[in-house]
Amino acid sequence: MKKALFLAIALFMSVMANAKDIKTLIFSTQPEMHCQGCENRIKDALKYENGIKDIVTDRQKQVVTITYDADKISQDKIYDILKKTGYTCTEKPAEKKDE
Repeated sequence: MKKALFLAIALFMSVMANAKDIKTLIFSTQPEMHCQGCENRIKDALKYENGIKDIVTDRQKQVVTITYDADKISQDKIYDILKKTGYTCTEKPAEKKDE
């Protein structure tokens, strides 16, 4: 019984130690995205950065959504990378889903 409890605690601790801090960042860009090329430039600037999990651009809503591992890359680093490609970013609140 003690071994099983010890193993359960050890397993729980190892899972918690490896937990990732996955975050989502939603922002608009200036200048606005007006074509597929703009969307590709944003995606290309970030797609190989360590910690970036997903990049979704929405030209109609003028919104970029990035899912990233905050243990590997910071929000400021993401903004700095995009600034080097000619875009400034303004953070947007997450849209609320209708329930």
